[in-house]
Amino acid sequence: MAERLPIDDVMAEVVAAVQSHGRVVLQAPPGAGKTSRVPLALLAAGVEGQIVMLEPRRLAVRAAAERLAEGLGEAVGGRVGYVMRGERKMGRGCRILVVTEGILTRIVQDDPSLTGIGAVIFDEFHERSLQADLGLALVWEAMGALRPDLALVVMSATLDAAPVAALLDDAPIVTAQGRAFPVDVQWLDRALPPRARLGDAVADLLVQVVPQTTGGVLVFLPGEGEIRQVAAALTGRLPPDCDVRPLYGALPFAAQRAAIAPVVLGRKVVLSTAIAETALTIADIRVVVDAGRARRARFDPGSGMARLVTERVSRAEATQRAGRAGRVAAGTAWRMWTKGEEGALPAFAPPEMLRADLTGLALELAIWGSADLAFLTPPPEGALAEARALLRDLGALDAHHRVTAHGRTLAALPVHPRLGHMLGVAGAQAAPLAALLEARDPLRGAGVDLAQRLAVVRGDAAMPADRGAVAAIRTEAARLARGLKDGPTLSIGQMAALAYPDRIALRRPGDDPRYLLSGGKGAAMDAGDALAGQRLLVVTDTDGNPREARIRQAAVIGMDELRAVMNGRIRWHDHCAWNRRSARVEAVQQERLGALVLEERAWRDATPDAVAAAMLEGVRQLGLRPSAAADLLRARVALVPDMPDMTDAALLATLEDWLLPWLDGVRTAADWARFDLFPALRGMLDHGTQQRLDRAAPPHFTTPLGRRIPIDYAGDAPAITLRLQEMFGQTVHPCVGNTPLRVTLLSPGHKPVQVTQDIPGFWASSYADVRRDMRGRYPRHPWPEDPRLADPTLRAKPRSS
Repeated sequence: MAERLPIDDVMAEVVAAVQSHGRVVLQAPPGAGKTSRVPLALLAAGVEGQIVMLEPRRLAVRAAAERLAEGLGEAVGGRVGYVMRGERKMGRGCRILVVTEGILTRIVQDDPSLTGIGAVIFDEFHERSLQADLGLALVWEAMGALRPDLALVVMSATLDAAPVAALLDDAPIVTAQGRAFPVDVQWLDRALPPRARLGDAVADLLVQVVPQTTGGVLVFLPGEGEIRQVAAALTGRLPPDCDVRPLYGALPFAAQRAAIAPVVLGRKVVLSTAIAETALTIADIRVVVDAGRARRARFDPGSGMARLVTERVSRAEATQRAGRAGRVAAGTAWRMWTKGEEGALPAFAPPEMLRADLTGLALELAIWGSADLAFLTPPPEGALAEARALLRDLGALDAHHRVTAHGRTLAALPVHPRLGHMLGVAGAQAAPLAALLEARDPLRGAGVDLAQRLAVVRGDAAMPADRGAVAAIRTEAARLARGLKDGPTLSIGQMAALAYPDRIALRRPGDDPRYLLSGGKGAAMDAGDALAGQRLLVVTDTDGNPREARIRQAAVIGMDELRAVMNGRIRWHDHCAWNRRSARVEAVQQERLGALVLEERAWRDATPDAVAAAMLEGVRQLGLRPSAAADLLRARVALVPDMPDMTDAALLATLEDWLLPWLDGVRTAADWARFDLFPALRGMLDHGTQQRLDRAAPPHFTTPLGRRIPIDYAGDAPAITLRLQEMFGQTVHPCVGNTPLRVTLLSPGHKPVQVTQDIPGFWASSYADVRRDMRGRYPRHPWPEDPRLADPTLRAKPRSS
């Protein structure tokens, strides 16, 4: 009889929820047995059709398939099979199919009705991978539209089940207890030095821990490189009965199986990546050493694709790792950080949706025909927009975000859409380059030349290299080349340009090797690099600096080679622009690739409209140059309600609306200095508005003699200036609207004798003093006793009178 597992206590409840609701969320800690029991229980309960179970990793797929087949007393390939990228093992009678996440996406996209499938199980959903989130959204929509009879099970070890259940229309939640023995958690007394080599520190701790403990030891490390470091550092330092076994995704399956299998004699020390956290049962483990690091996929702006980065683990991950020490007996877990540092760890690892490159997701959504899916974590709009822009650039989407035939081809290739585009055009010859661009750098620190790296991968050059990385690249290249046709013979630079049309780099003028990328960003490399003098490059990797990135990998491309592969993207553009140095509009015709100007020539017949539009930037630089008439108009407009805003800020912000039609023939700073703004400003006012302005704030005052003199609106009150005698007979003070004019009265010699805003009051008071003083100075001019009764005049008495 099979060993009883904690999940068995709730299995009837799980099956009942599936039968009554068609869906269930199962919470069960690692070791509860959900992976090996739930598919078999659904099969026994009579679920019709195939049961597809999703696993996050290739190793977990094989291990789960083997345990399930063993539960049926069979070998894998009968009623239990598996499919993953590049490998499949399933027969015609397969009832339980274990797949990796990308395989499920293809299944749903190829047949949204999920013909022949009766249930879909999402295992280890707490890892929140991008593909799992997408797969759940697709399956859930397919259930609602086409397959209400489909059974859906979401299984998680640590995730809060309530949000998932709410997403699935309040699916039932079933919780299973785990099977765990006490685990004694130990921390470091002091934090590791910032520059300490992690592999050496882990090895030193293991040398202390192993002699003090019994049973198997499981060491969590971020990646293959650290596993190799620790294995090398342990050589000859552990007891003879200790067998060191690596465990990581790229390891051959036989070696993976050896790491999982129990030892017959002695002890094993398993050096593993995060694949040992869940979904795997590793026999005999009593001790866990957690290096406190995890390698996650994050969008890397330097490479334009998702890259693995090393980060601190979350508290949930640390708890899960420590629990591995208590599966078979009481155990001990060492954490390679201090207890004080633990509070700074994040509670959970962030969903991949929030940190990954969304190009593949955007392509899958376009193929599905809708982005309006029920995601547990919706994709960020900004990242999704960037992904769609790249897909349009690759020809995978049209202008309306609809998938093209080329886009469907890219989705079928097991690589990033950038590399899929390259493979689709260049064919099998590009497979080594595609594998190289997806892998870790085998020549780290050897300059930026991509050709050197490809030569090592092809075996054409002997250089110090990471042999493990080179072997993995060659294996992946062979796999990618299968099924690809031969394309046109292309250089490395041409193939790279197909994948990175936004990373074509043109050297800027100057001694420093600084480049402008076709996508508009800047990049630079060390002056001593062998490629520093090249005019054109294709940049495939940078440090991601948003201001000016440092180039880490690039390929040389010639102009003729660039034209051959980018012919449809290179176009001539008529271009008028304001040159700040020469202070004039310059009209040129430019051959461009994105932001790059490949060639330039004078545009001798530039259209007046193009010149005028470019001159607007000159106006913004030079500033407004108002005339006296323009100043007067703006001052009047400012006094009247509901008039256009003619302040400097408003005018400069709306140049296209009011100034552009008036700039014919203006193309230099000198032309602008001679330009009169008044007609353009006056043109902002329609006829009715002009009449209202003239009534409320007239430009002129008509004197009693009928002479029109301008009103000065520049001060705090509108003002006029005129000879005193010209105001004789004026018994009412002149106003603009309700505002009295400030009147400056001049002597016959044009000297101010009075400033007033009350002419009748002046006649009745101060005028007598002015008359007494002025009569002696200007005897030939009239100085009547009562100016209110006198006629206005500008004449003087004849000398003979």
